[in-house]
Amino acid sequence: MLRLAVTSRAETFDRLQEPLADRGIEVAHLPAEGRTVALDTAPSEAFDVGFVFPSRTQSGAALSALHALPWVNGRAAVLASRNKGGVLATLGAAGLPVPKTTMVASPVGDDAIVDAADRLGWPVVVKPNSTTRGTGVAKATDPDSLLGIVDYLDLVHDYRATGDKTFLLQEYLPDACDYRVMVVDGAYAGAVERRLPDADRESGRWKHNVHRGAEAVGVDLPADHRRLAERAAAALDVSYLGVDLLVTDDRVVVAETNARPTVDSATKYVPEFYDRLAGLIRRTANG
Repeated sequence: MLRLAVTSRAETFDRLQEPLADRGIEVAHLPAEGRTVALDTAPSEAFDVGFVFPSRTQSGAALSALHALPWVNGRAAVLASRNKGGVLATLGAAGLPVPKTTMVASPVGDDAIVDAADRLGWPVVVKPNSTTRGTGVAKATDPDSLLGIVDYLDLVHDYRATGDKTFLLQEYLPDACDYRVMVVDGAYAGAVERRLPDADRESGRWKHNVHRGAEAVGVDLPADHRRLAERAAAALDVSYLGVDLLVTDDRVVVAETNARPTVDSATKYVPEFYDRLAGLIRRTANG
């Protein structure tokens, strides 16, 4: 049986185990944090292939070398997808629709930041360039609130260990439906709509991240939305990708991508999801 290393023991690990075991792949935990790693000793446990490169990239580099691991999504794919600005620039250059966005590479003067927001139109969304799950994302309604957010970002960026000193200003699409689309081996593999409970929306909440209380509801997307997600994965050259689409009455844009997407329940994906995923894992293991 092929042995698959998964570095996180969260929802995805549990959901992968049984379906992949049915297809001859054992899902095993290779922790990338909360442990010591002997770098001068061959590991006692063997794996054939890794699932997605861990977010702790320094640990990931060591584990990759010690276990001679190929990854379904390697370090380059994870880092590329994590760079929100780089993703949007790449997709826009490939002719795909993306939200109007300005990258701010600190330090930048207040006037230039406010001018950029004016061009986008108020309110604007402020996003750290490299976070997930909606962490640090804020909405600014006027120059004062925007510059207050920027002050906090500048404080964080002052730390010498902070490598990324960029953030994004992005247009706000208040009535957009938020979809997470899974693409496996270049092909659409299912989608969910991320919905906030009515009470949360009425109280003014607007972030649709599942880890912040939204519900992921399986949906059947139209063909053009599916094709857009596939084109995004192809433009980024990532084999296993979550693609976030924002859909309004007159627009569909690719808002973000995630090369370490959480796997949801199988009923929310196409019937061949696990067959396709198992095939991708086997091909990666075979080089």
